[in-house]
Amino acid sequence: MAEGNRRVPQNLQGVLRLAVEAGSASDGPAPHEPLSQERIEFLRGALAEVCKGQMDEVEQMKQCVSVLLREQGCRERESEGEGGEEEEEDEREAALELLSDLCENLDNARDLMKMGGLDVCVSRCLCHSEAGIRWRAAQLIASCSQNMPEVQEYLLQQGALRTLLRLTDHDPHPTVRVKALYAVSCLVREQEAGLQEFLSHDGFSVLMRGMQSDSEKLRTKSAFLLLNLLTSHPKHKDTVLCMGMVQQLVAVLRSPHSSVHEHVLGVLCCLVEESERGVSDCRDPSLGLEEILNQKVQELQGRDESQEELDFCERLRAACFRGQLPDDNGMDR
Repeated sequence: MAEGNRRVPQNLQGVLRLAVEAGSASDGPAPHEPLSQERIEFLRGALAEVCKGQMDEVEQMKQCVSVLLREQGCRERESEGEGGEEEEEDEREAALELLSDLCENLDNARDLMKMGGLDVCVSRCLCHSEAGIRWRAAQLIASCSQNMPEVQEYLLQQGALRTLLRLTDHDPHPTVRVKALYAVSCLVREQEAGLQEFLSHDGFSVLMRGMQSDSEKLRTKSAFLLLNLLTSHPKHKDTVLCMGMVQQLVAVLRSPHSSVHEHVLGVLCCLVEESERGVSDCRDPSLGLEEILNQKVQELQGRDESQEELDFCERLRAACFRGQLPDDNGMDR
């Protein structure tokens, strides 16, 4: 195929892939020949297009941040009536959504941090009076902080985690609470400094209350994060046991069946593993856990979609009421 007919890559990964293909075109033992001048010019053009696109994205982020920074710059609109104010909020929401999309690219997330965009997000948007602004700000924080220690540390220094935990715990809008918890997860999983701050702000209690929420999404995500943290950091099991976590988890199992039950059972399995205190709490006759497990096993038998939940039930019965765990470790799933 002639070089002029090649499709220009749309991102840096595409350019790099093309360069690798150019360098590995020959499978034989002969040494690679130098790139032709035509190929060199093509790659230069592709790189130029990619860099131009990245510059465009930086400019887009700057414009979005300027929209978020408009505090009283649109007072003239307010005199036009409620429509102008709603339009202003729509612009802020659109800016946050665009930033979230752009910051799926880790380089953009870092650039947004450096230009002060995350500071604006934490100081202005997370505490905004409009729920649509608050949850989109939490979504943006989650997008930027995933797998980005540099951004995570910056956000922790800005006090983002405390605000996010407060939103998770107390915000009246369920979507805000769910998105805030997602952002909390991105700041504390595989991040020791974030975990320590989470502990200092009584984060486990926030998760406990989240599992008692009216929102099924919040209950499920709270239980899932609790399971992840205890599995990754078993040294904190005693902390949650002393909080009466087993009693709270069993109370959740008494509620109508939902997806949260699987994660709650997983947490209970984690708490009884190599923990006499955990086993003892589960054996408390006043909880009636054995009866709950027996009933669940009967209900879940033969349901392929509930196999993992059934496995957790069997593990708990073996650990607490038969004195041993099955050989298969369901926690490794």
